[in-house]
This record gives sequence, structure tokens and C-alpha cells, in this order.
Amino acid sequence: MKAKELRDLSVDELEKKSADLNEELFNLRFQLHTGHLESPARIAQVKKDIARVYTVIKEKSA
Repeated sequence: MKAKELRDLSVDELEKKSADLNEELFNLRFQLHTGHLESPARIAQVKKDIARVYTVIKEKSA
């Protein structure tokens, strides 16, 4: 997900996106520990997306 795409969303949509990404990260970590994770790189990608969402939320609130 690109930061430019995130900046077009409202704060409510960003918070929803953050919740979805956090849930996905939880599921990925669960899969990692059960040995069912197909792509370990996806965990890092989701973490970075979460950080981008939080950054854009912070920008909009400032």
C-alpha cells in the first residue's frame, strides 16, 4: 500500500484499515507459530503498512 493512496482516505477509513491490518498481522503470526505460513516476508510488509497508516493518521491530526 502506498502512502499516497492512504492520504486520500479519511481518518475513520484509516482507523478501519489499521484494525484490519492488525488483525491480519495477528493471523500471520499465528500461522508462523503453527508452521502454516507461506510467505514470512508478508509479516514485514504488513508491519510497514501499519506504520504508514499511523503516520498518515498523525499527519491528518496535526
